[in-house]
Amino acid sequence: MATKANLNIDQGTDFITEVNLTYANGSPQDLTGYVGASKVKKHPDASTSYVLEVDIDALNGKITISANNTVTSSIPWGRYRYDVELTNNNTSPPTISRIMEGIFTVNPEITS
Repeated sequence: MATKANLNIDQGTDFITEVNLTYANGSPQDLTGYVGASKVKKHPDASTSYVLEVDIDALNGKITISANNTVTSSIPWGRYRYDVELTNNNTSPPTISRIMEGIFTVNPEITS
């Protein structure tokens, strides 16, 4: 089940957040062979979406989710939904897990 986390970003700025995946004993999960994907949409059926970058530090279980200022400038201010999914390419067929989801609020830019 995905962790619920609401994110707030400022339109026209660089956005970055990090997530650390650990086992119950606190050691980092090995994410070797995993790839990540993330999108932001007004609602699940919306035809327009915005892609967030997902970078994985496999041995440290760290996932970095980001968008540069060009991307955040292109998102109209308001409330959206987002999720982050990981694909495990070590299994056949590959398995997909949603690790995060929630509200994605874009605060309007005044100075541009």
